[in-house]
Amino acid sequence: MKTTIDHQVIDLLALCRVNGVSWHLIAREAQRPDGMHRLLVGEAAEVGPDAERTLPLIQAAMPTLDDHRQWVIEMLEATMADGCHLTTVLDDDYPVNLRLIHNLPPFLFYRGELQPDDAYSVAVVGTRRPSPEGLARAEKVTRGLVDTGVTVVSGLARGIDTAAHRACLEAGGRTIAVLGCGIRRMYPQENGPLADRIAEQGAVVSQFWPDAPPTRTSFAMRNIVTSGLGQGTVVVEATSTSGAKMQARLAFEHGKQVFLLKSLVTSQLWTRRLLLRPRVHEVEEIEDIICRLRPSEVQREQVRLNQQLAFAL
Repeated sequence: MKTTIDHQVIDLLALCRVNGVSWHLIAREAQRPDGMHRLLVGEAAEVGPDAERTLPLIQAAMPTLDDHRQWVIEMLEATMADGCHLTTVLDDDYPVNLRLIHNLPPFLFYRGELQPDDAYSVAVVGTRRPSPEGLARAEKVTRGLVDTGVTVVSGLARGIDTAAHRACLEAGGRTIAVLGCGIRRMYPQENGPLADRIAEQGAVVSQFWPDAPPTRTSFAMRNIVTSGLGQGTVVVEATSTSGAKMQARLAFEHGKQVFLLKSLVTSQLWTRRLLLRPRVHEVEEIEDIICRLRPSEVQREQVRLNQQLAFAL
């Protein structure tokens, strides 16, 4: 965990303060050789709609960039004084699996500890209004994952997410909670004590500015990171209008594995349609998940190869 902040990190966050820019473009470009240098003069190696929208905004904001840098410095001092930490796409401890998606966040604030072996991870998600059977299934799946050394990722929401985090803690495993608000806030508030326990046994992460409130948009963005942090997503119980269904779609779009419990497939038509796609699997036993996961070192090598390919284009 870093105690000092590199000037390039300050520049990265200052660029994210420019109104209207694409944070995803900044995250992708910053990882390229000389990417930060290009961004700071309003240029990018990438072409496309994100670049066409973002680069003129950065160019126009150059006279105020020092003001953004000063805001970042003061914000970081206050946030770190609260015991929070920061990782960015410029840092080696940025989560490996998250680098594999196209819409990755440029930074994460977190409490607790991020570990390299968190690349061996799966998200467990579901409805905020679960049945007793759904809660029991979430706990069973989570304990099975913990028994095989998998880090369990979820969104700290009421219902299935909360059950997954608690089951992981009780089984002595590592869990990562992804917030839909800033790291210095908590939603839902009743999960504050649970978040504190997670920070002791894993990590609580946020892709937003530290004091950002929860919004409808931020919860949708939270699903992107929850999907991105894992090698796949297990959907325990969810209706056709659930945010968990959205995450299943995101996981598929990210090229991740999607695991649908057999009970969910039996009860929900949308899951049977999703099963027609590649990398979507019906799960009866925990081995149906484990057999499709790759060791952490394989994930790290995949990131290295992907970056080499991107840099060559």
